[in-house]
Amino acid sequence: MKAAFRRNLKRLLAPRHIAVVGGRDASAVVRQTRKIGFAGEIWMVNPKRSEMAGLPCYARLEDLPEVPDAVFLGVPREITVEAVEICARLGVGGVVCYASGFSEVADGTELERHVVAAAGDMAVLGPNCYGILNLIDRVALWPDEHGARPAERGAALITQSGNIGITLTLQDRSLPLAYMASVGNQAVVKVHHLIDVLADDPRVGAIGLYIEDLGDVRAFAAVALKCAARRVPIVAVKAGRSETSAGVARSHTSAITGTDALVDAFFARYGILRVDSLADLIETVKLLYFCGPLPGRRIGSLSCSGGDAAMLADLAEAQGLELPALPEHSRTALIEVLGERVAVANPLDYHTYIWGDAERLTGCFAGMLGAGYDAVALVLDYPRPEENDIASWNVTAQAMIDAVRETGGRGIIVSSLPETLPRQARDKILAGGLAAMQGLPECLRALSAAATLDTAWKRIVEAPPPLPLAPAANDGGRAKQTIELRETDAKALLEGYGVAVPRRRIVPAEAAAEAAAEIGFPVALKTAAAIAHKTEVGGVVLNLETAAAVSAAAEGLRRLDSHVLVEEMLPEPLAELIVGAAVDPRLGLHLVVGAGGVLVEVLRDSRVLMLPVTAQEARDALEGLRLAPLLHGFRGRSAADLEALVETICALGRYAAEHHESLLELDVNPLMVYAAPRGTVAADAMLRLRIDEKSEPT
Repeated sequence: MKAAFRRNLKRLLAPRHIAVVGGRDASAVVRQTRKIGFAGEIWMVNPKRSEMAGLPCYARLEDLPEVPDAVFLGVPREITVEAVEICARLGVGGVVCYASGFSEVADGTELERHVVAAAGDMAVLGPNCYGILNLIDRVALWPDEHGARPAERGAALITQSGNIGITLTLQDRSLPLAYMASVGNQAVVKVHHLIDVLADDPRVGAIGLYIEDLGDVRAFAAVALKCAARRVPIVAVKAGRSETSAGVARSHTSAITGTDALVDAFFARYGILRVDSLADLIETVKLLYFCGPLPGRRIGSLSCSGGDAAMLADLAEAQGLELPALPEHSRTALIEVLGERVAVANPLDYHTYIWGDAERLTGCFAGMLGAGYDAVALVLDYPRPEENDIASWNVTAQAMIDAVRETGGRGIIVSSLPETLPRQARDKILAGGLAAMQGLPECLRALSAAATLDTAWKRIVEAPPPLPLAPAANDGGRAKQTIELRETDAKALLEGYGVAVPRRRIVPAEAAAEAAAEIGFPVALKTAAAIAHKTEVGGVVLNLETAAAVSAAAEGLRRLDSHVLVEEMLPEPLAELIVGAAVDPRLGLHLVVGAGGVLVEVLRDSRVLMLPVTAQEARDALEGLRLAPLLHGFRGRSAADLEALVETICALGRYAAEHHESLLELDVNPLMVYAAPRGTVAADAMLRLRIDEKSEPT
């Protein structure tokens, strides 16, 4: 961001004075601004009225007593363009463009270009957006009802959807909000601009996103690195799917790689937690805001019901969370409090023998909190306070608060259902400094997400990843051609990077038998034609054990090409993998590791890795596959040479990264995986490149 633009964006987010231009929508902004308690000047601009919302109207922006820091434009799209030009000329910090009908519709694209051109260094939010709520400085450039309340600090939420922005402000889940920003079309101010500025605000404890598009991926990655360095969590709901590659996919890699999986890989690389629903967004942001990242996945469970304990245990296991056994000192402490009638374990059903007994409840909870778990969850479901006496439930909540203070452990209180933790109870819990989590499934998913963040941040801070590799650069007008290398040429290039390949020769069909004798029987015979899926056209013949069989097979392959590829016949592997690279129009080149062979597109067991690939990322990807048990030895079979496999994946990643400007697709399928010392062998390889017409592939 340019310094002038950053200053203006800060003026827009926390203005000293604002101007509101328009009619009914403008009046609504004044009402919301007064309601929230804005202390600065508010000026109305409407040339057709003398007064609106109890304020005198100025006919023109130029007539205002001062240049406002922020302007809300609640006018039709054509007038919006003119107003943006005037605001920029006057030196306004920023404007909210509420009007729709810009790039989101066919005839509005040119109008949006005019807005961008007129903005200069001014911060323009929208168009087609609801605007900004700053709950700390009490600013409401917002033309509709909302549920946000003033706060001293909180989380920031940024959405591309105005209506979802309203919905998120209406949450009744006790997540304190510092900011809400609806960005609309992002003509000038992008999501990453807001993240960048909000990460500088010490009053912002976490950032939540609802986004439909990543926009400038490199800029997005850069602000994610900044947030990791400052330990500001980012949680995102990414809706929709990015546009798919314009080119026709030739490889298995392209066929099995979904854009969603690539977004997951991008988020994981840059420490952004992805969730799937607005409820998960709120609960995960809330947990991180109050508790921060978890140091690990070891969870303790407290409840006064065996059913609650079993439910939490099942949900925890599904999220990869651990419920380790209690250490002996904790068992002893708990038995002393609970007596012999309670089976002391984790998860702990402490029964109701001590219900309402503040001292014993505190002792019980302290015993669990002192067990060294990364977090301890107390399941507590309240009756409706307007119909019931909830005093004893409050005793339980206070006991957990006191136990956390006493032990310094990380404790949370969670209800089984969102509605069984009423506001009155949440206020008490939050005042005690604990997270009040609503909904057991959402809570366990939030805990699982939070358990990954500390490790991700540490990795990012210690060795910041390179920014994403962009798709092939603009060719500057030079003529380009797309070529697909013959299999033997592709293997030769990859062999230079340390990828093991079979012994092979490419010869005229009539010389195939002689080449086979030199390599040694049995052999495999393939057409030399650059065909991506040779088996589908009958271009592969396996297990040829005699010269006569080779000659006959070679004659049959003449219909595809006059030359054939003769290779050593590889033994049966422990597993067949695919390792490939493909280009996404936004996120660029990426690597895919998955179950390979002829059923690759049926199995769809794969993981996506951003480039460049580290050895640890390769190992994690392999462990995440459903076929992982085969690699470790299954039912008495040998274990795969995992070190060799990881080295091969990294070698293919290096080739892809070093050739990112020309590489369109890479497919090694199958990559045959063996026990040590054989390691891996690339049985087949395909490379498709984009090169200068007069260049040779390297």
